[in-house]
Amino acid sequence: MLLSHDFPQLLLIAFAGLYAGTQNTLAGGGSFITFPSLLLAGLNPLAANITSTIALFPNQITSSLAGRRLAGGVGEMTLGKLFGLSVVGGLVGALLLLNTPVTFFARLVPWLVLFATSIFTWGSFRKKPLHAANVVPVPLLGTAQFMIGVYGGYFGGGIGFLMLAALTIAGQQVRMATATKNVLSMAMNASAVALFVFSNQVDWLAALALSIGGVGGGFAGNLLIHRLPEKILRGFVVLVGFVLTIWLFLR
Repeated sequence: MLLSHDFPQLLLIAFAGLYAGTQNTLAGGGSFITFPSLLLAGLNPLAANITSTIALFPNQITSSLAGRRLAGGVGEMTLGKLFGLSVVGGLVGALLLLNTPVTFFARLVPWLVLFATSIFTWGSFRKKPLHAANVVPVPLLGTAQFMIGVYGGYFGGGIGFLMLAALTIAGQQVRMATATKNVLSMAMNASAVALFVFSNQVDWLAALALSIGGVGGGFAGNLLIHRLPEKILRGFVVLVGFVLTIWLFLR
């Protein structure tokens, strides 16, 4: 996909990536910033979704590597099994997305953003469990993770909170679930990115600008992690999500 971008526009896209990378490090929800920035840059919804997924992938790699020692499985459902289910689910979701017509996806995306924003709002402000819950049956956890992987490969908004909910209900402590979630997010997006790089919907110039900003945002987030209140950051993302939903329904 070849779109012309002038330097000021690329600078704004990079700044969106910087903010998204910082947001992902501190509180999550970076795609709520990158997706609308790419729409405003002239990309169609399908291209914006694919380009955003590719651009944010390096940030996900660093996040997963940083906490890999804390990540783990639940009972007989080992981290390796969860990883494999995430890869396969992400592959299925990516294949579905690549075979979705642009016009249909454009009609579907407001509902996806509404769903993702609702999940993000619930995950941001729900009461966090202090202790692990009872372990759920292995087949149920495996099925849930596969379906989250499919959704992650197809759209991805709110997958972090879906996985945190599933893992904590299954029995993981919040800190371990957060690290596991980062590893599994990287896994499902790795399979999606492996397919997306061959798509003609990728705007590589915009992806490069976003990626550079996102890497910088990862460093900025680590510097600010103890200085900025998380609820304010999450609240801003919720506001952006609902404004974006209304705009997408009206456009």
